[in-house]
Amino acid sequence: MAEPKKRRAGADQALPFEKTLVEIEERLSKAQTDEERSAIAAELDKERRKVFESLTPWQRVQLARHPQRPRMLDFTTRILEDFVELHGDRALADDPAMVTGIGRFQGQTVCVVGQQKGTTTDEKLQRNFGMAGPEGYRKALRIFDMAERFGLPLLTFVDTPAAHPGVEAEQHGQGPAIARNLWALTRLRTPVFCAILSEGGSGGALGIAVGDWIAMLEHAIYVICPPERCAEILWRDAERKEIAASAMKVTAYDLKALGVIDSVVGEPPGGAHKDHAGAASILGEEVERFLAGCREGRWKPELRREKYRKMGAWIEDDAETARQAQA
Repeated sequence: MAEPKKRRAGADQALPFEKTLVEIEERLSKAQTDEERSAIAAELDKERRKVFESLTPWQRVQLARHPQRPRMLDFTTRILEDFVELHGDRALADDPAMVTGIGRFQGQTVCVVGQQKGTTTDEKLQRNFGMAGPEGYRKALRIFDMAERFGLPLLTFVDTPAAHPGVEAEQHGQGPAIARNLWALTRLRTPVFCAILSEGGSGGALGIAVGDWIAMLEHAIYVICPPERCAEILWRDAERKEIAASAMKVTAYDLKALGVIDSVVGEPPGGAHKDHAGAASILGEEVERFLAGCREGRWKPELRREKYRKMGAWIEDDAETARQAQA
């Protein structure tokens, strides 16, 4: 597969909290002497650490949606060799929002499934912004079965705001297709690695994200619904999205603390959208560690199911419980 075209983020695409960083970067690009470049680079590093060490949940949502953020194919073309894409669900159609195939990682053959949002306007429309329909989830199921049949590790890459919400998707069996995938992933006898790249939205994400090891990029999000929609439901006011993002615990660090994911994958300075190759290299190291665990026999379907059974915890107020019991 061809090397992905590099996309550069300009000042017009910078997020509000990135404006100062972009200005310093522009000054750095115009510096005339080594001494000047060194001073500006130190200033940039200091300002970048200041900004990124105090990001709010909503700012991480904005980063996850950044137009220059690397997509699935930006990662797979860099970390996989000899990737061959496989098409079609063997029932109705081929869904371009879901990319599936087989390739090699450092010489080891793996099966691959992931959502591709697209980069240009035309590709985003063609890929339906990464929102797969039932044909895409059935295509993914084909690869799940193939991985098990040939004893190959399965790598999935999640990047979708949600499953396709159209009427035709429901008519073609969207709900049952996703449910079938969830059932299959809990029972696969082959190891499953899942990476949340940017947006992991609702059942559309979960339909390919049940695995032995769930890795999540530092500035990605994983949600049941967008913060804007949550704010509309709770307060009838989408403008309260920042409060919703905080309450929903959408960030990688929140989800790691809750036990929903297994690891937080660091991103290059300034975020993955600043350095696609660097982000791919870091994720590749996480994949390498996972595959080393495969060779050691670490991952088993029984342990995978047990992990999901343990998810969800709450603390009961003993006084409130006693009061309700007496009522």
